[in-house]
Amino acid sequence: MSRRSRAAEPDPYSFGSRPYDLVKEFTIALVAVLALSIALAAVFSSPDKRPVTIATWAKADSADFTATALAELDGTSGTAQYGPPYNNASEGQKLGPVGLANLMGVTRPIDTAQDFVIRPLRSAAQTAIVSSAVARYTAASGAQQNTWTGNYSNALDKANGDPTKIAPGDYGPVPTMLTALLAQARAGSLDGQLLTESGVFYQTDYTLPLLFLADGSYLANLAGQDHLAGTQWGMMNETGNYPGQAWLWLYTFWYQISPYNNSTNGDALVWGTMAVLSLVFVFLPFIPGLRSIPRYIPVYRLIWREHYRDLRARGGT
Repeated sequence: MSRRSRAAEPDPYSFGSRPYDLVKEFTIALVAVLALSIALAAVFSSPDKRPVTIATWAKADSADFTATALAELDGTSGTAQYGPPYNNASEGQKLGPVGLANLMGVTRPIDTAQDFVIRPLRSAAQTAIVSSAVARYTAASGAQQNTWTGNYSNALDKANGDPTKIAPGDYGPVPTMLTALLAQARAGSLDGQLLTESGVFYQTDYTLPLLFLADGSYLANLAGQDHLAGTQWGMMNETGNYPGQAWLWLYTFWYQISPYNNSTNGDALVWGTMAVLSLVFVFLPFIPGLRSIPRYIPVYRLIWREHYRDLRARGGT
């Protein structure tokens, strides 16, 4: 058996050639892609807004900050009344008879008066007047504290939230404490103090600052201006009503309709609904009727029409 002779490989230098500047081509491509990226970012990207901090809040709306700090002090804020995982003030949301929050219990205990007001005041250098006010408040009975905060809350309402227009009354040390806390917030130190209360070295736990901000109306108003509120499909938006996480539309959709949009267990109901829908997709091949939809509505044959046309031409089905 003869062995097929192998043709000699041609000399690569015998072919024609032309000069090619790799650096030049790379530079042109880099500049073109960079310019295109900048242009597309300018047209389609969402604005990069500065973060909202407690300092910006205290400077922009001191009345709202003072009212929120008072609510934290007397235990009437949203966080104080939230329930698990922060406290036992309520049962939390339920899915039918099952209290989902109570299943886990209080995993992140928060005492709003201590965490948002008293401890930050004590952890910073204060004048003798402020230190004395904090000591007087903490030494008083619960009934006396409620009297002071209740009187000050009523006075704030009558003054339209302006602490400078409050009439004299029996407020105890509350005005002195809230004025000092407002000064700390405006100076920017309160943000850092709330971060360090977690006791960890790396200050990445923003739970306390975020809850404090959320209890006021300032952050909610900013969210509404940027179309980020729940009634504005905020979960799938970015700041300025720019399209963001569009794949979250199905979650956001439920919050716009009844009974989800007016139920105190709305979050739990949405979670339960999405869990059921997810299970339907997972077990679709095993659900009679649903698994037969492709046979009743053969959309796949439209997509693969060329394949089925060739199959029929060969005598198949």
